[in-house]
Amino acid sequence: MRYYLAIDIGASSGRHIIGWQENGEIKTNEVYRFPNGVQKENGHLTWDVRKLFSSVVAGILEAFKQYPEIESLSIDTWGVDYVLLKGDEELYPVYAYRDSRAEAVIPQVHEKIPFSELYRHTGCQFQPFNTIYQLYDDKMNGRLEGVTDLLMMPEYLMWKLCGVKAREYTNATTMGMVNAQTGEFDMEIVDRLGYSKHLFPKLSQPGTVLGMLRPEIAAAVGGNCKVVLCATHDTGSAVEGIPMEGNHPYISSGTWSLLGVKTPKPITDAGSEAANYSNEGGVGYNRYQKNIMGLWLVNELQRELCPDMKFPEIVKMAEASTCGKIVDANAPEFLAPRSMKAAFDKATNNALATVGDYFRCAYRSLAVSYKQAIEELEANTGCTYEKLYIVGGGAKNGFLNRLTEEATGKKVIALPIEATALGNLKIQMEVN
Repeated sequence: MRYYLAIDIGASSGRHIIGWQENGEIKTNEVYRFPNGVQKENGHLTWDVRKLFSSVVAGILEAFKQYPEIESLSIDTWGVDYVLLKGDEELYPVYAYRDSRAEAVIPQVHEKIPFSELYRHTGCQFQPFNTIYQLYDDKMNGRLEGVTDLLMMPEYLMWKLCGVKAREYTNATTMGMVNAQTGEFDMEIVDRLGYSKHLFPKLSQPGTVLGMLRPEIAAAVGGNCKVVLCATHDTGSAVEGIPMEGNHPYISSGTWSLLGVKTPKPITDAGSEAANYSNEGGVGYNRYQKNIMGLWLVNELQRELCPDMKFPEIVKMAEASTCGKIVDANAPEFLAPRSMKAAFDKATNNALATVGDYFRCAYRSLAVSYKQAIEELEANTGCTYEKLYIVGGGAKNGFLNRLTEEATGKKVIALPIEATALGNLKIQMEVN
C-alpha cells in the first residue's frame, strides 16, 4: 500500500491527513490536528510562522509514527499571504491578510495602474488584502530592500522542509499579479509598481516534485519522503477533490465561501469586473469564482455571543428565530470588526433581539449572497446550471444548505468531505 500525506492548513486550524488508494477510491485518516490563528503584534495582525512550522513538523512526526513508509507530502493553505526572505533569513513580522495595513496604499497602486487595467491583465477580483497591495505597503515602508525571495505561505513551509524555493501557479493567481493569458507573472505590472523582477520567477505547476526532506528534518520526523507541489491554494485543491458529475458551480464553504465554476479560460470582461469575479488557477482549467465572507460571520458571532455553545444548538436557535433581517455579507465592516455583534447591530439598526436572531440573519444573508453570486455567474458565463455542489465545513450545516437551495433555486449537493485534502492527495498520487 502506498501512503501519502496531505497537510491542509486553514486560518483557524491545520490537519495532517494520510491518504491511500483502495478499490479505486481514496481513503483517508487524520493523524494530527493543530490550532492556527492570527496574533496581535504592535497593533497589527500577524502569523506566527515559527509556531506554524513547528506544528507542521510535529504532525509529520506523528504521521511517520503511524505510517513508517510515506511516498510524498504536500501542503496547501489560504492564499495572498507570504513570507519575505533575505537569503535564508525570514523578515518579520509576517503580516496576516485581515490586517488593514494595505488599505492606505490602494489608491497609490491604482494611480499607477487603474483597477480596470489591472483586471484586464489578471482577471483577479479586488480585495483590499490582495498581495499586490500588501507588497506596495512593504515597498513604501522599505521592507523590500535587500529581499531575495517572496514565498507564499505553503511555498515557504515546503522550502523549510526540503530546501527548494518554488513558486506555485494556483496560489500565485491569488496575488493579483499573474497574467490571465500567459499564466506567468505579469512583468508590466511588476515594472510599473517598481518591484524587483527577481522576486517573480517562472511559476511551477501542481505535480512538480521539489525533492526529499532536508536531512535534519528527516532525522527529526523519523522518516523521509518526497515533497510535491499540490494545488497549494486550498480552494484549488478543494475543487480538485470534489467528485462532481459534469461541470457545475461549487461552494468551498469554510471561513470564506468560495463560489465558482470551472471554465476553459479566464473571463476578464467588464461584467466580470463589475461583479468582482476572480479568475484563479486550477489544474488544467480556470476557476471563475468569487470570495464571499463565509462562516467567518458565524464563527465570530459564536465567539462573542455564546462561546460555550456548540453549533448544532446554535443552528436550532437560528431555525426557531423568525427574524427577517439580512445584511450584505460582503460588506467591508464584516472583514475584521472589533465586535461582530456590533457590526450586525449597526447594519440592522439594532433590530436583532435574540442570539438566534443574529445567527438566522447571518445564515440567511449568506444564502442571499450565494443567490446573487450565481445570478452573476450565469449571466457572465452564458450558462445555466441546475446543481450546486457544497464542500467543506459548511456542507455539514443542513439549515444553511436548505436556505441556499431555497434562495438559489438550485439542487444543492452537500458533500461533508475533506475535499481540500482529497484534492491535495489526488495530485500527489498522480505524480507517483
